[in-house]
Amino acid sequence: MQPYPVPAEAVSFSEEIKKSRFITLLAHTEGVEAAKTFIQDVRNQHPAARHHCWAFVAGAPADSQRLGFSDDGEPAGTAGKPILAQLMGSSVGEITAVVVRYYGGIMLGTGGLVKAYGGGVQQALKLLTVYQKVPLAEYKLHCDYPQLALVESLMQQMGGQILQSDYGAAVELRLALPAADASAIVIRLFDLSRGTLQLQPVS
Repeated sequence: MQPYPVPAEAVSFSEEIKKSRFITLLAHTEGVEAAKTFIQDVRNQHPAARHHCWAFVAGAPADSQRLGFSDDGEPAGTAGKPILAQLMGSSVGEITAVVVRYYGGIMLGTGGLVKAYGGGVQQALKLLTVYQKVPLAEYKLHCDYPQLALVESLMQQMGGQILQSDYGAAVELRLALPAADASAIVIRLFDLSRGTLQLQPVS
């Protein structure tokens, strides 16, 4: 998996359209549960609002398994889908958008709603700062004490992390490697150790 951008901090954008107030909130949400928690938090912050429409891309931008959206009482297709379309078009991962609407008494029509919900997210995305997330893959490794320095050196060079170390008769390590480079690191470690060190993927 290649690195991808995720939100660095939460963003809020507010506008009034025909007396209705639309507040768009974006946040970094890693996973579906985090997305649902953020949506509920926004509902709790704005209990008097008529609608809390939302969409999320809870994983990597290309991960179509972790998408969701809701019109929350607006006509079908006028809120959740336009919000999701903006998020997917941004190529940002692990992001949730909630658009809160305080109804002002004037109907916007389906076209007006699509424009209001999609447009609010589009404006909020312009304010968003991101950083590159490097997906990690976990591995187990059994090594002798003299080989530990070699492993630590390779982790430092390749951007890997030692998550856990258990010292017994030998050393049992749990490692996190950049997923995009993991196979190359596995081969490199095997070669450097003359075939004595083999990384085992953690499923």
